Formats: sequence, structure tokens, C-alpha cells
Amino acid sequence: MANADNDKDFHGHWPSRNSPPETKDYKELLTSYQNWSATRFVTADIDELVHHRANFFDQLLEQLWSQFELNEESATLIAVGGYGRETLHPGSDIDLLILVDEKSDSLRVVEDKLSRLITFLWDLHLDIGHSVRSIDECFQQADDDITVATNLIESRFLTGSEELFNEFHQHLINDFPWSSRDFYQAKLDEQRQRHQQYHSTSYNLEPNIKSSPGGLRDIQTIGWIAKRHFQTHSDENLVEYGYMTADEFVELRDCMNWLWRIRFALHIEAGKREDRLLFDFQPGVAVRLGYGNEGKSSVETMMKDYFKVVLRVSELNQMLLQFFHQAILGTQDLQDAELIDRDFAISNTLLTARHDEVFDNPVNLIRAFVCIAEYPQITGIHSNTIRLIRNARAQLTEPLSHNPDCRNKFNQLIQHKRGCGLAFSLMHHHSVLASYLPQWQQIVGQMQFDLFHAYTVDEHTFRLVRNLYRYSDEKYAEQFPLCEKIVQQMERKYCLYLAGIFHDIAKGRGGDHSELGEMDARNFCHQHGYSEDDAELVAWLVRHHLTMSVTAQKRDIHDPEVIQEFANQVQTVERLDFLYCLTVADIRATNQSLWNNWKATLLEELYNATAYLLQQDSSQPTLDVREKIKENKANAMALLLSAGFDKSDINALWGRFTADYFFRHTAEQISWHSQHILNLPTDQLPLILIGDENNYGTTELFIYHHEESHLFASVAGVLDSQQLSILDAQILATRDGFVMDTFIVLQRDGKPLTEPQRIEEVKQQLLDVLHKRVPVPKTNRPLSRRMKNFSVKTEVSFIPSKHQGRTTFELITLDRPGLIAKLAAILQQQNVTLLAAKITTIGEQAEDLFIVTSEDNTSLDEQQKQALKQQIIEDLEF
Repeated sequence: MANADNDKDFHGHWPSRNSPPETKDYKELLTSYQNWSATRFVTADIDELVHHRANFFDQLLEQLWSQFELNEESATLIAVGGYGRETLHPGSDIDLLILVDEKSDSLRVVEDKLSRLITFLWDLHLDIGHSVRSIDECFQQADDDITVATNLIESRFLTGSEELFNEFHQHLINDFPWSSRDFYQAKLDEQRQRHQQYHSTSYNLEPNIKSSPGGLRDIQTIGWIAKRHFQTHSDENLVEYGYMTADEFVELRDCMNWLWRIRFALHIEAGKREDRLLFDFQPGVAVRLGYGNEGKSSVETMMKDYFKVVLRVSELNQMLLQFFHQAILGTQDLQDAELIDRDFAISNTLLTARHDEVFDNPVNLIRAFVCIAEYPQITGIHSNTIRLIRNARAQLTEPLSHNPDCRNKFNQLIQHKRGCGLAFSLMHHHSVLASYLPQWQQIVGQMQFDLFHAYTVDEHTFRLVRNLYRYSDEKYAEQFPLCEKIVQQMERKYCLYLAGIFHDIAKGRGGDHSELGEMDARNFCHQHGYSEDDAELVAWLVRHHLTMSVTAQKRDIHDPEVIQEFANQVQTVERLDFLYCLTVADIRATNQSLWNNWKATLLEELYNATAYLLQQDSSQPTLDVREKIKENKANAMALLLSAGFDKSDINALWGRFTADYFFRHTAEQISWHSQHILNLPTDQLPLILIGDENNYGTTELFIYHHEESHLFASVAGVLDSQQLSILDAQILATRDGFVMDTFIVLQRDGKPLTEPQRIEEVKQQLLDVLHKRVPVPKTNRPLSRRMKNFSVKTEVSFIPSKHQGRTTFELITLDRPGLIAKLAAILQQQNVTLLAAKITTIGEQAEDLFIVTSEDNTSLDEQQKQALKQQIIEDLEF
């Protein structure tokens, strides 16, 4: 128990314990202590600070216990949880267990005093987590709830009846309701479920310091299991019992102290309990930790250190839990192993080193993973072998790729049919990939300062390679049917994996990462003995890995000129096949919520149109627009005739439509639109259709109406007010004064609009606005919390085009509520008519393409372009 003499240089004024407690006095004390600890954090040892804080609250609670006259009662105050471990951070909960004697004659008096004490603590704005229980109730609850049981393991006497605590402690030793085996399994399941909440990666860009994989909770899990198994309060016993070396214990303690320090700084910066290292707090935390005040540079350095620490914790956690598994569950060991060779064996599905000198030959650091690829029954690496790998890594003096024998083994791994599956995953997880490839070492923990990427560069790249591997895995075949088909016929699959490894390898170095990565990939291929054709293919893929994604998502792929330009870049069907598979894997590895059916459809349409061009015999292939129109018309006619419509009525209607309409819509869309227009009474305009005729996983909104100026601006305002995002828009006019506008939309959560009530609500608001019954709604929603941390300069670029009468421009700006509606209003003010829009959001950044024309259906002249550009920048810049 601490007292005022132990407070070192904290000299706050403690309220008198001989008078009734006053909220004001204790608030002043707490404020004084918070200020002192924030100042002391700059130079103090973190271990000292978190223990000092716990001791400070020990004293505060003991004094209040006395002031509320609870010393006279049969009750005991016990610290549990983190507070039970005698550690507290500025925003931590103060977890308390209050034991009462249920047989006491004064139980009601005790409960009244306790109620007043807890209320007083709440009035001080302390985060108190408390329970009031008898000893029997404690163990009944612990029997039902692993969290309660865990808290009891870490219980610590504070004040009150020592006799009652001693009785409780005896029960804890003799009657703990969870066996070592059951407790281990429950904590392991708990950890797995927690990791799944964070997509089983430590590399989220806004990590949870406490709960993310490799965080403080993983260290605590080791301690909890050890304390239950060895019935001790001391983590040092892990060394004493041989489950951890002294060096590993020091490493784990160093990692914990580093995470403690960053958590302490985060709580001070946030001014409350906050364990998520959000973008909002990262710059301030970096300053408090001494990384300087250099903005992104300081944060990048801090986060690299963070990710390296959590990687070490994850590896130690995995290794030690496996040791516990063998000790507690009694699994088989080396005597029952299946021998591979003189160095390796398989023990209970785990790769095991047969002797401690196995990695004295560094080639075995790569050969171990070749064994994992060759033996599909292997599911992981034995804990002893993990320890040997860790020790061998630490002894390396140069990258493994400098060794010709290691290069041969690495080539063998990449070219093995299972090499980029579990083997590559474990190679990444145990940092052997970073030890092999110097460029990979540079991207470990490399931040990406945007809302587009969810992971660090190395984690994103690993996930991309995993996605490429899944094209050949029958378990995932239905997810990627076209990719699976392409990869099955691919002769140089290893080139695809190498392109995946190198596609972002140069990020963080400055300059164009695609160009720098191209050079790295080419040098790697030459160093590793690949043919010039292989080197050229891999280098080309790295250089152009963004080209297909940009073309599909940010260009008008219904424009033959766009398809022709893309085909000219790709040149061969083989390159197209590789680039398509790489692009799908890349987008899916970037962010869990980024991929959807719409993106899949755009990429597949671009792939098919380009493949059609490249497979033509002509030396200068062209896209036959007339043939595509003819095909779409024929298929739509068949659908309409089968639905009972008259051919002459259909042809009369279609005679009013332009060729562009038939080229830009599928047969299903044409049939859907035509059926409703043919059945439409002349006084029922506008016609509004909402559905998904092509099963793209999006919602199509089709509007047929009398031609009127700036219809797009009105529709955009309604869709924004209805929380719908426009992905694509086609604005087409008939030959006789009607418009046919098609919008592809999704809800803000990325899902299509399917609920009948919501569809009807959108329709009704559109009708009210288009009939001028109500004004176009305006957006008043503020920027999101995450978006406020980003600044994107507004840029307008006009794109050269051969089309007469059209002007194309790209807008890059900060994404925000109502952006498209605001842009539509600007076009209206500038007397510019929208023909088509391609809306792409890259995290916090909107990168949108617009095709427009002037009032008299001509392209914009230079003066009109500059006026439009100036107003967009003025209106959209903050």
C-alpha cells in the first residue's frame, strides 16, 4: 500500500481524512495528479508511471473507504483486472470487487455505505467498474463466466476486512472453478474471436493498442494462462519453469512497456480512455513519444516501430501458447514424428526441427518453407522451431537473397503449386521474407496515409499474394470464376506471384512506386536466373499494375476510344490475363469493404472488350460498334417479343432512340426500359424505374422524362439526401425531346437498395422534386470524423478526346457529403450539360470523370473550360 511519502515528486494536496469527503477537494486532487502524470510522462519510466498511478488510487480508495466508515463493517475492497495487476493508465477503468459477508447482521448498512461511496466516485468522473458479491456469489459467477474467473486470478487486497479476503483467497487456491485445460482452451477461443474482429491482422492503420493482434491483450493472455497453470502471480515463473528463455522474457517485457508507453500517451492525448490509435490522435501521440512534430514523417516512424513491436508480440504469443498447449493438453511430440530428412520432421501436423543446429546453415531458413509447401498435412511450425527461427534471424548479417543456394530454394518455393499458400503466409508472419528480401524489409510496417488502404504495405502485399493463390484453390473457385479459368491455363504462374510481391515494394521511397518497383522486379528476376521474357513480363506488370483499375473505374469503358487505348497499352492477351488477375487480387487486398459486384463487372467488361480486340487477326484491331449495337438490339427484341409486345411498336419506339443508347446498355436493360415506356400513358411522366436487371449487386435508377435543363442536378440532390452514392450516370436524349437517364447507385454501406419501402420513398421524393412540388434538398451533413484528418487539393484536368461536341474532365477533390449534388449545381450555373459521369471514391479522395457539352451541344472552348475549372476549385476548396 502506498502512502504520501511514496509519491516521489507528486505533491498534491490530499483532503483531510478526518472530515467528511468533499467532491470539490477530490476533483482538485485528481486534476493535479493528471497534470503531474502528463508532465512526468516525458521523462519517467513507464513501468514506474503505471504502478505509481495504481498506488495513488490505492491510497485514494483506502482513504475514502475510511471516510465512508466502511472499516467498521465486514466488507473488503479488492482490486481486479488491470488494476489488480497494479497497473493503471490515465483512462483505464478502475475495476473493483467488493466482498461482503452475506451473513452479517449489518448487511443493509454496509450496502448503503457502499452505494454512497460508489456514487461519490462517479461524481469524481472516475471510470469505476465494480461488483458487490459474497464469496459464494464470486465463484458461482466465475463458474459461468471466463471473464469473471480471469479477474479473480488477478485479485489484490486493498483495504477492509483481511479475514474476509483471506477466506476468499483460500477459495481461490482450492476451489477455482476452471481446470487448467478448460481455462487454457477458453482463453485461446477468446483470443481467436478477438483477432477475427480485426481481420486477424496486426497491421490495421488505426490499430487498437489493447485488443488488436499483437496488442497488450495478447501479452495478458500469456500471463493469465501461466498464472492459472502454475498458480502464481509472477510472470517470471515462465522462465523458471522453462517455457521462456530469459532473453524472451526481457523481450516480451520490453514490448509490453513500449505498448504501455504508447497507450499512456494516447490516453493523455485523447483526454479519456481510448485504445484505438486513430488518425486523429497519431500526430499528437508521436509528439508525446518524442518522434518530433514533422507530421506524416513522425507518424510514419512511430507506426513502423509500433508494427514491429506487435509482430514480435504475435510471434511470442503464438510460440508460448503452443508450449502451453503441449504442457496442458499433453500433445504428442518428437518421438511420434514423421521424418522428412536429417533436419526436419512433422510432429502432430507441425514442421519440427530435428536438432538445434538446423539453422546454422541459413539455406534451411528457406528450405523449411519449401517443406511446408511439399507436405500438405503440415498446418504450422512447432514452438521449438519458431524459437530457433527467431534466434537464427537475429544472427543474420546479410539478406538471405545474397546466398545463391537460398535463391535456388526461394525459386523452388515460388514455383511450387502450394508455395504461395500456407508456406508464404508463415514466411511473412515469421519475418523470414523480410530477412530474405531487403526491399520487403523496407515496407514492413509502412503506413499508407489514406482511407483507401486498410493495411500497411507489407500486409496489403501479403494479402494480394494470398488472393492470387486462392485462384488455384478449389475452396475459393466460386468467388473468382474468370480468374480461376485464366490461371488454370497460365503457363508462367510464378510470374504472377512475383508481380504481386513487387507491385508496391517501392512505396515509401519517394518517386513513382510503379517505376521504382519495375526496376526492383527486373533486377530480382536477373539475380534469380529467370529468363528475359519472364523478367520483362514481371517488370511490365509491376509498372502497369494500376492501369486496368484506373481504366475500369475512372474512364468511360463504353467509349471505343478508351478500349482501343487500353488495348494498345496491353498489346497481348497473355499480358491482359496476368493484369486482370493481378488487379482483382490488388483491389480485394486493399480494404475489406472495397470490392463489390459493380467493380467486378467493370473489370470483366473491360477484360472481355479488350480480349475481343486483341484476338482479332488484324494488325490494328478495332472495336466494331455497329456489331455490338446490332447484337444488343437483336437480344432485346427477342426478350420483348417473348413478353408479348408487338414488333412494329418496338421498332417505332426504338426509332426515337440514338445509336449511343443501344451501345451503352445491355439487352436486359433495353428490354426493361422499353417495356415500361411502351406501357406508359402519355400523362404519367416522369417514368422512374428502380431495380437491378443485370444482377450486378447495385441498384439501377432509370428516369424517362421530358427534356429539361439540369435534370442531373435535381436527381443528384435527391439521391444524396436519401444517403445513396452515385457510381455511374448516363445522360442520353431521344431524337424527339425526351431524356433517358441511367444512374448506378449504392447505399452508404455499399449495399444495393432492395427494401420496397425505401425504394418507394426514393421514387416519391424524385417525383415531388421533378414535378416542382418541393425544392431540391440541400446537404447539411458534416464531414465524418476520419475525413476531417485529410486534406485533398481540388484539381480539374481536361482529357483530350477525338469526340466532337464533347468535353471530358477529371475532378480530384476531398470526398464529402453532397459532393456530386454540389458539382451538378456548378455545371448548372456554368450552363454546361452533363452527358455522363463516372464516380470513383479512393478512400478520402474523390476521383470523378465527367463528360459534358455546352448549351448548343458543342465541346467547351478554352474560355468555358477555364471558367468551369475556376468555379469548381473556388466552390470545392475549403
